Amino acid sequence: MNNPRFHEGERTAQAITGEAGIAARNIAMLRDTVPGGALPFIARQFMVAMGTVDAAGNVWASMLFGTPGFAHGETGESLRVEMPSSRRDPLEPAWDNLAEGKPVGLLFIELDTRRRFRINGVLASQDETGFEVGVREAYANCPKYIQRRHLRTLGEPGAAGQAAHGSVLRGSVATLIRQADTMFVASRHPTAGADVSHRGGEPGFVKLLDERTLRIPDFPGNSLFNTLGNFLTDPHAGLCVPDFTSGRLLQLTGTAELHWNEDDPDDETGGTHRYWDFHVGQWILRDALQRAEWEFLDASPFNPPVSHP
Repeated sequence: MNNPRFHEGERTAQAITGEAGIAARNIAMLRDTVPGGALPFIARQFMVAMGTVDAAGNVWASMLFGTPGFAHGETGESLRVEMPSSRRDPLEPAWDNLAEGKPVGLLFIELDTRRRFRINGVLASQDETGFEVGVREAYANCPKYIQRRHLRTLGEPGAAGQAAHGSVLRGSVATLIRQADTMFVASRHPTAGADVSHRGGEPGFVKLLDERTLRIPDFPGNSLFNTLGNFLTDPHAGLCVPDFTSGRLLQLTGTAELHWNEDDPDDETGGTHRYWDFHVGQWILRDALQRAEWEFLDASPFNPPVSHP
């Protein structure tokens, strides 16, 4: 029987993988408001990943930073993100994508404890001081595949940094991707809205197939298939790849192509045999994290191995 809490793309992905029964059990974690116990966690955070959709239908993944308490909620039915216009990087594409009634995905992630909380909703309002998101879906995610990092310092925002734009993956952009162990992926469904989630693994888990295509393994998860289910209904996707060493942020928008039963002799998918290819439309590389200093603590013990050519 179809579970009405899943949209058609999620149900299709669950059927393809044979994981509909697991998904039916795990859907119990989903709420239509933020539970009271999660509000203090959100208020402690200084970072949030965000998924938005631009006027052309392109999906973008972003990272926003503020002092703890910059994101907060009273009842759990909505969340306010304090982000004065003076602190906004004009090169961040998300600011042009926020409009009342448009979908927004949020992921609050605490890298040093591997805790994360996911919220999908719509923009309720915005002004010069920030914006408010009405909550439609809210749930915690497991700690798997998160590399632990501790934020040593986070300074005040300075002048806008440099940025480069392109559509092919060469030079420093290709190197950043090959060295990445953390990224965020944004997706959307025509009626269920936008979503943003974490992907992590050992450096090299994201492969460059050519100058316009990435291949990303889909590790075992909660079987809800929010991201892959969205891709089945709308292939538009956004990636956000932080460079914790240099302070750069790579944001890419394009489309996703799913592969459900591929050869995986080195167990790079953790046994799922699932991959998805990301076809690059355009990318932005900018100095977005230059105020932060990070200390790497350890890699996730759940990361599958990575094969190197």
